[in-house]
Amino acid sequence: MMVPDYAMIAEIMLYSFGFNHAKALARKMVSTFTLCSEQLSAQNHYDYGMRAVFTVIIRAGLLKSMKPQEDEAVLVLSALCDVNVPKFLPQDLPLFEGIVGDLFPGKNKPEQDYELLNNT
Repeated sequence: MMVPDYAMIAEIMLYSFGFNHAKALARKMVSTFTLCSEQLSAQNHYDYGMRAVFTVIIRAGLLKSMKPQEDEAVLVLSALCDVNVPKFLPQDLPLFEGIVGDLFPGKNKPEQDYELLNNT
């Protein structure tokens, strides 16, 4: 059976959302999932396949449409964190943060403003 080239699929989809540096960002995204599958604990609800890649791409595309002038690496980093952090166990979070810190050096995920949500 053939294994799909996740990086190529992600690259094409990121280009379709208007990303200019899609090739490098797609490789970083796929590397993130590969490293997570190797280093994080094995949990039934962890998914590192095409479904997870697709979800991150859709989130990155949404962020790109909301913030077209934002650094594209920050958008992909934000999408990776938005999609994956809620499902990780507390002991896996430092490992994940280390992985994305190594793959996205010098980039920080912008803090979300939850004031409107908290006031509701």
